[in-house]
Amino acid sequence: MEFRYSSDRTLLVSLGDRIALDTHYRVLKFLRRLESSGIRAIRNLSPAYCSVMVHFDPCATSHEELEVQLRELVCDLDAVPLHSPNRVEIPVCYGGEFGPDLPDVAALHGLTTNDVIRIHSESMYHVYFLGFVPGFGYLGGLPDSIATPRLPSPRKRVEVGSVGIAGNQTGIYPRPTPGGWRLIGRTPLQIFRADRNPMSLLSIGDEVRFRAVTLEEFRELEAGAA
Repeated sequence: MEFRYSSDRTLLVSLGDRIALDTHYRVLKFLRRLESSGIRAIRNLSPAYCSVMVHFDPCATSHEELEVQLRELVCDLDAVPLHSPNRVEIPVCYGGEFGPDLPDVAALHGLTTNDVIRIHSESMYHVYFLGFVPGFGYLGGLPDSIATPRLPSPRKRVEVGSVGIAGNQTGIYPRPTPGGWRLIGRTPLQIFRADRNPMSLLSIGDEVRFRAVTLEEFRELEAGAA
């Protein structure tokens, strides 16, 4: 465990040094403690794979005072209960114009495109945190058999709903944006909507599974989501 003064109003609390479920659960438990702590100086919390960035009001407390309080909260995290995770199913139309990198991913691993689709859609993923753009969930748990590096150069535009992989991560682009992940498919679901409550379809701690659909099913679901 490490505490780092990362700016005049942030304190970074590191709870591990590797991307793993046990570290993820520690992050979730620490967040639960923070959310119920009643520490008035805290303004925002930014979780990541192995850490939580605590944003605070420097006029209300100091790094040193806040660190003392946080060290107390970090004690005995194993005793913090976690609720059963919310499970989200994401329909995906793989390949074709929606997944231009699918053939390359398959070739890199000596697999067929159907193998990649099967492996990707059979696995269970965990939302470790949200970042990059609103609603973008970093999903850990991609099997080593299809783990693939990012593109050498990012695309200038990735379409909304695109499903990509990068290393042992997978994710869904909630809006058009530049991006360097390998695109293997697209979902018709609206991952983020500012006029919806909650705005993001995914939340930290959720479990996610992908379901392969045909282009016809994609169009039907897309029409229903509009």
